[in-house]
Amino acid sequence: MINHRMIDVNGIRLHIAEQGEGPLVVLLHGFPESSYSWRHQFGPLAAAGFRVVAPDQRGYGRSDRPESVDAYTILHLVGDVIGLIHALGEETAYVVGHDWGAPVAWHTALLRPDVVRGVAGLSVPPPFRGERPPLAAMDEMFDGQFYWNYFAQPGVADAEFGRDARASLRKFLYSASGDAPGADSGGLPLVAPGQGFLDGMPDPEVLPGWVTEADLDVFAEEFAPGFTGALNWYRNLDRNWELTAAWHGAVVSPPALYMYGDRDAVPAFPGTAQLIEKLPALMPNLRREPLVLPGCGHWTQQERPNEVNAALVDFLTELRGEQRI
Repeated sequence: MINHRMIDVNGIRLHIAEQGEGPLVVLLHGFPESSYSWRHQFGPLAAAGFRVVAPDQRGYGRSDRPESVDAYTILHLVGDVIGLIHALGEETAYVVGHDWGAPVAWHTALLRPDVVRGVAGLSVPPPFRGERPPLAAMDEMFDGQFYWNYFAQPGVADAEFGRDARASLRKFLYSASGDAPGADSGGLPLVAPGQGFLDGMPDPEVLPGWVTEADLDVFAEEFAPGFTGALNWYRNLDRNWELTAAWHGAVVSPPALYMYGDRDAVPAFPGTAQLIEKLPALMPNLRREPLVLPGCGHWTQQERPNEVNAALVDFLTELRGEQRI
């Protein structure tokens, strides 16, 4: 059974879901999701002998939502992961992240390799800090139309998504999945002037097989208080670039795994395909070539739970055997 409770971390309260006993595995969700996005991973990882914990990260679900925008920097998010590990009575953990949770996982491994026994990222590859602030770079490259810049505008995406949270999530989840028409066309998520992010997104009459109406109900309920806390993560992209200057050129040193879907839009982002191609050379402890999941879109662990679970169990079990004293 998956158990739920609240836990105090870094001056805020986080809701966590947990199952199993053994070495700690922390699962970090992305946008617009919650700990529920890992519902298919708890059982298999717990059965493999791990203690599995997934928080609603700050700004999401049943966790606290600080009002200040600058309370959502990458240092706050990494601090929450480290604080959570210690609050659970552990000194070290394996950390796994999807979408926005992946940069948090990668940065946790980058900043605290003494705590992270191994790290896995889904969809978003490891961070290699660019030469320019990302929001400014994307604003110039796409004339302000890249979705990061749209999300960064105070109150704009918040209002669009909040008008009907369930409909917004239904469109978002379907349109970024491998089931959506044209998902492999390589198109970028751009928002034309005067348009909204959801404009033009198909609204499916029937959900794809990997997400049910009941699943959608859970996500909609968790975003009923609004999207502002979650969107504040995007509003810190340039601030994160400033805060991580000391790690420019640094690489993630703990054992690592990376996987993504071949119909995910993220590899089409500027420079990302080239980065993925170079990862085996750039990552000193990448345990295998990046794993590509055929037909899978952006929602990796939800769309392809069996493949994701098998890869994670193999990766974590191998590391546990190597690190057992």
